[in-house]
Amino acid sequence: MTQLRTDVACCPTEDGMVLLDERDGRYWQLNATGATIVQALLEGATPRQIADGLAAARPVTPEQAHADVAALIDHLTRTGLVVTAS
Repeated sequence: MTQLRTDVACCPTEDGMVLLDERDGRYWQLNATGATIVQALLEGATPRQIADGLAAARPVTPEQAHADVAALIDHLTRTGLVVTAS
C-alpha cells in the first residue's frame, strides 16, 4: 500500500490538491487528475485499479492511464512524498 510520509500534509483545493513536505517547506500542487490518483492511493486502491478507473471515466486510453499513474507514483516516490507500506 502506498501512503504519504507522516511529515507530508495534503489539502484538497478547488482544482486539485496541495502537498506540503514539512521537512523542507516545499509545496507540490496537483491538478484534479493527480489529486484523484493520490486520494485513491490513500484509500488503498492499487495503481491498476486507479488507472482502470481513470480510463473508464476520462477520455484516455487504458495504456496512457496506466503510464500516467505509474509516472506520478514514481515522481512522488523519488521526491520522498510517498512510501510503500507493507
